[in-house]
Amino acid sequence: MMPMIDVKQVTRRFGGLTAVDNCSLQVQTGSITGLIGPNGAGKTTLFNMVAGAIPVSAGQILLDGEDITSLAPHERFHRGLLRTFQIAQEFSNLSVLENLMAVPPGQSGENLASAWFQPARVAREEAAIENQARAILDFLKMSHVMHEHAGNLSGGQKKLLELGRTMMADAKVVLLDELAAGVNRTLLNDLVDNIKRLNRELDYTFFVIEHDMDLIARLCDPVIVMAAGRVMTEGTIDAIRRDEAVIEAYFGGSPSGHATAVSCAVAES
Repeated sequence: MMPMIDVKQVTRRFGGLTAVDNCSLQVQTGSITGLIGPNGAGKTTLFNMVAGAIPVSAGQILLDGEDITSLAPHERFHRGLLRTFQIAQEFSNLSVLENLMAVPPGQSGENLASAWFQPARVAREEAAIENQARAILDFLKMSHVMHEHAGNLSGGQKKLLELGRTMMADAKVVLLDELAAGVNRTLLNDLVDNIKRLNRELDYTFFVIEHDMDLIARLCDPVIVMAAGRVMTEGTIDAIRRDEAVIEAYFGGSPSGHATAVSCAVAES
């Protein structure tokens, strides 16, 4: 099967600094793939290049077999690649329901001529979008806050809302950036359950940067480890925890109880 994301010998330089160095990796279709690594490994830079937020200095990025290296973020969005952020990017003054309804592109009501001369068509389309948004809120168990301003939600609820927005866009693959940041354990469990359901029931592919190694263990297979701008190794979380090269990259040695330490390590680019 063709990989959903195929990063081929990608490099990113910032002046004299090489943040990502001839890096190649794949995210298989239908997987929940984790990306971890020590501080400065280049994970966030790689994510930004895959999302189109920054250009590559060299190399190629494919999405479901299509070269997207030169595409802008909104063009990648239209091809089914979406990203969430460590700090949620909601429309604070819109309701939760309105945040979801704003996602689908090309709505007739956005066109002044259609709004004036085809009001019935606009109304039908808006009703269908609202029904879809309500169904997604039911799926996420957020119907009770649908009319709340999104800016008033908790951190975990905002992360759920971001997940809902990916559902409104019919994503192929979602880049999840630090899912657990600012989320209490109860809502984090809801997030994990919903990601697994989207993966299992709707065939979503996920690519995940995360600090919380216990969360990575619950959610991701395989796990890719980056260090010094390149992929160091890939495998199951159990294999990663026992890998001496990974321990060396995180700690500069093999400390006593290293398996537990790697499980709890915080890896921030």
